[in-house]
Amino acid sequence: MATLNIRLDDELDRRLAREAELEEQTRSELARQAIEAYLSRREQQRFESEIARAARVRGTGEAVTLAEEALATGNEALDIAEGTAAQLKARYRVKRKKR
Repeated sequence: MATLNIRLDDELDRRLAREAELEEQTRSELARQAIEAYLSRREQQRFESEIARAARVRGTGEAVTLAEEALATGNEALDIAEGTAAQLKARYRVKRKKR
């Protein structure tokens, strides 16, 4: 496993530490998950842009409209298929402190 060292300003470090505590995870694990989510989102955006660009090249307004509709549907379907939607919902459940 590779190692990545980054510098965080004090406020971002406090926020990361607080979230890690709330999620009962290490700061490193939380940072890995955030990077993974960011990269997945960027890859998906690039893919969507390519689909829209290809539809525009084909020229018809109908093709562009269909591509845009398909992208919106595809995003939700991909999230469900990849488990992203469920993970996001589960990740933000409120954990109650034990008394």
